[in-house]
Amino acid sequence: MPAHPFTVNGETATVDMPADRPLLWVLRDVLGIRGPRDGCGIDVCKACTPHLDGAAVRPCVVAVSRVADHEVTAIEGLADGDRLHPVQHAWPEHDVARCGYCRPGQTTAAVALPRQTAGPADEDIDQIPNVCRCGTYSRLRQAIQCAQACMRAP
Repeated sequence: MPAHPFTVNGETATVDMPADRPLLWVLRDVLGIRGPRDGCGIDVCKACTPHLDGAAVRPCVVAVSRVADHEVTAIEGLADGDRLHPVQHAWPEHDVARCGYCRPGQTTAAVALPRQTAGPADEDIDQIPNVCRCGTYSRLRQAIQCAQACMRAP
């Protein structure tokens, strides 16, 4: 089997897997990173969303061969030591996800959003495609706006 070296949450990893193995299963089953959730497996729910070189991706449909020599960041890699990322900090303050299943994917998608558009407006936030069965979308918007304000503050 081919070796696939990549960085995950700031650590170097090399996995010997078939090239077409979904990254989600490599993260969860091989590397023990449980933040990315297995929801649908077909890029619909987005519960598995981490970052690939800073952009939100769906590891349920991304082959491990695609991440070779790249950087993957799951929700576990967003914090700076014991200090949560502002988006992670804003979620419980605004009571975003009730059941929490979609939370890791929503959080990483929200962190990637400012990289796509500076100062995202409500319309930009509403384009985050992550499905939340609890329907906390208005709180999600509030949490992202609060986190954006914290990130802009000196």
